[in-house]
Amino acid sequence: MADPIQKAPENVSGRYYVDLTCIDCDLCRETAPAHFVRNNDDGHTFVVKQPKSPDEEAACHLALLECPVEAIGDDG
Repeated sequence: MADPIQKAPENVSGRYYVDLTCIDCDLCRETAPAHFVRNNDDGHTFVVKQPKSPDEEAACHLALLECPVEAIGDDG
């Protein structure tokens, strides 16, 4: 389970976030590319845009479920 204390500092505020346990596997960026972006300097992903529509919400939730290290959190 993602740790809100370890949230990546680049995350935009809102429901979804990525914590620093991210292993940079690219799965969330493939699942919801408009919402998850890679920090090239540090090699982890962060949330760049929170979902606004049901389709975007479904994509972000699927990314959360697929994350192999559970680095995506949901504060909603």
